[in-house]
This record gives sequence, C-alpha cells and structure tokens, in this order.
Amino acid sequence: EVQLVESGGGLVQPGGSLTLSCVASGFSFGDAFMRWVRQPPGKDLESVASISADSRSTGYAYFVKGRFSISRDNAKSTLYLQLNNLKTEDTAMYYCMLPDDNSRGQGTQVTVSS
Repeated sequence: EVQLVESGGGLVQPGGSLTLSCVASGFSFGDAFMRWVRQPPGKDLESVASISADSRSTGYAYFVKGRFSISRDNAKSTLYLQLNNLKTEDTAMYYCMLPDDNSRGQGTQVTVSS
C-alpha cells in the first residue's frame, strides 16, 4: 500500500521560508517520478513542482519558479520542497503525489500571513 506522509507546514510571514518533507513507503520510491501539488482555499488542485527518479530533471510551475526547489533523498525515501520568499498567494494545503497511481498524502498546511 502506497503511503505518503507530508510534514513541515506552518504559519510564516511573507518573505519567509519553509521546508516541506514527504516520507514515502509501499512502493519503489527510488524508481518513481514524484510531484508536489497544492490546493489553495476554494480553488482546484495545482501542480507545483516535479522531479525525476534520479533527480536529473525537475520542473516548476511558473508561479513558483525561482522561489521553490524540489529535491529527494532516495536512500531515505523522502521528497522535499524548499519554499523561499513566500507570498500570501502561496497559502494552500500542500501534498506530495505519486503520479503513477494518483496517490497523495494527507497534506501539510502552509499559511502565509503577516
């Protein structure tokens, strides 16, 4: 059974930073393309960043490019998302996702507010 457990969210002021983590189990994490997605209040789910199994290829949504950084540690079966220069519009529930079977975790809330 695929399990994805996100952590690291919280309340931060505009311009602040957070690091999100996602611990994966139940599948071959080291072989899996992974993605971070988010759902702002009252809006649809949107893709934020993606990373290939070997970390050689990453992709970002235009609205986070240059501010967020996705990475992974296959030895620890953990996916990361570094969030810098946060804006109020980054407020959302953040999920890590295994696109191959559309699984995602319970999410971690990021709230950006002064």
